[in-house]
Amino acid sequence: MHVPTMAEMMASGENPEILFWVGCAGSFDQRAQRITKAFVTILGKVGIKYAILGKEEMCTGDPARRAGNEFMFQMMAYQNIQILNGYGIKKIVTACPHCFNILGNEYPELGGTYEVIHHATFLQQLIDQGKISLKEGGSYKGKKITYHDSCYLGRANNIYEAPRKVLEALDGELVEMKRCRSNGLCCGAGGAQMFKEEEKGTVRINIERSNEALETGAAIIASACPFCNTMLTDGVKNKEKEDEVAVMDIAELVAQSMM
Repeated sequence: MHVPTMAEMMASGENPEILFWVGCAGSFDQRAQRITKAFVTILGKVGIKYAILGKEEMCTGDPARRAGNEFMFQMMAYQNIQILNGYGIKKIVTACPHCFNILGNEYPELGGTYEVIHHATFLQQLIDQGKISLKEGGSYKGKKITYHDSCYLGRANNIYEAPRKVLEALDGELVEMKRCRSNGLCCGAGGAQMFKEEEKGTVRINIERSNEALETGAAIIASACPFCNTMLTDGVKNKEKEDEVAVMDIAELVAQSMM
């Protein structure tokens, strides 16, 4: 796949409509790379002019700040802001709620003010505008799909409808877990928990959440966050249900259903 970088675009005197912020998971995690590829495939099919920073993109510093290392966060943030402002970036789309939250809500106080959109909202806009055409009776028609609300998308930024509207457009049957929307349960990875040893308890959060998802009888557990995807996949494997239940990002579901 040829994915244009900002450096290449600027060299040829072009400006992208959006900057796609890939994020660490989308860049380095093998499973999350498939989400990145799916989203890029959608952008290509729809004909949106986009670019990524490529090797100039650093971690947003979100895990560092959540874990209490404010100094490291500010170093990373300032470096990113310098690069983004240097390219005159106005609009950023990302498939990671953690990147979305920190770029949109916490970078402005350091001098980085951009229009930041999560890919769930962006996909919903493209579907509403008729730019994404989905196959009639596509791969997911009538299939039971349950959606897991990411904490940073839901409770932190109040985005509940967009991902559900995207799933409804697939003609699947959306079944909700007992705990959903503002009452949703964390997958166990937020707030830098992904990178630390777990504390003593009787059950892992991701196992509890995955069990709630499996109880719905859904064939697909949809998420809109690479961390949630990892945690729920582990939970499904723990129950040895990976042959029956797929954990997928909404971008993957849309990419597979496009005409």
